[in-house]
Amino acid sequence: QVQLVESGGDSVQAGGSLQLSCQVSGLTTSGACMAWFRQAPGKEREGVARVLSQSGTRGGTPAYAGAVKGRFTISRDIAKNTLYLQMNNLEPDDTGMYYCAATITGLCELSSRFYQYWGQGTQVSVSS
Repeated sequence: QVQLVESGGDSVQAGGSLQLSCQVSGLTTSGACMAWFRQAPGKEREGVARVLSQSGTRGGTPAYAGAVKGRFTISRDIAKNTLYLQMNNLEPDDTGMYYCAATITGLCELSSRFYQYWGQGTQVSVSS
């Protein structure tokens, strides 16, 4: 059974930093496309960052939503089978529930419909 468990969410002031973690069991992060999504109250879930599986010529390549590019970094620790999201220079618009997701069969893009496995989320709140 695949399980994704997020942690690291918190309340911070604008300009601060947080690192989110996603502990994965039941599949290897290196063999899957892994991603972070977020959902603010009253808004649709949106893709934040994704990282390709380690296989292939583009293995491990990340991609980011425009709103977070240059501020967020997605990474994985293969030995710990854990996905991370380092978030710097946080803004109030970054507030929301952050979800870890994985797909082994779908396209590795920032669209929620491609992902089969989801965590329960961790809350990030950024105040101005």
